[in-house]
Amino acid sequence: MKEGRALTGVRRPANPLSPALTTHDNPRMTSKIRHMTIDSADAYGLASFWSRVLGAPLHEDDRPGDPEALIEAAGLLFVTVPERKSVKNRVHLDLQPQDRTRDEEVERLLALGATLVDDQRRADGTGWAVLADPEGNEFCVERSAGERGE
Repeated sequence: MKEGRALTGVRRPANPLSPALTTHDNPRMTSKIRHMTIDSADAYGLASFWSRVLGAPLHEDDRPGDPEALIEAAGLLFVTVPERKSVKNRVHLDLQPQDRTRDEEVERLLALGATLVDDQRRADGTGWAVLADPEGNEFCVERSAGERGE
């Protein structure tokens, strides 16, 4: 079967990112995501919350009141903007606890200032919890690898 053909023989578009299409005759320039930028009312304050969530330090040059704050290890850049969050996130983070259970992590995050938005945890132990950071940005907490049997 040739690239771009289904088993039916009907032509379908080839994946433009397919390695097979990247040759010396057809070089492709690629990019990497350097940061995920998160708009905030207080860049330093929100970055400080996420620094505690992730256990990763803020950039050494960041100070309270700065218009930007970076958690370099996580690739998260917080930027102060004048408008408040007004609609549901189009992108959100899914967290997986590394050294505790999902439920223990939810309790830790609530103590740090997160709020519970939606509880999708089930009696059989599956599911997740939707939380919001202090500025209302939603994120999910999934089960740990140990809870998943990984």
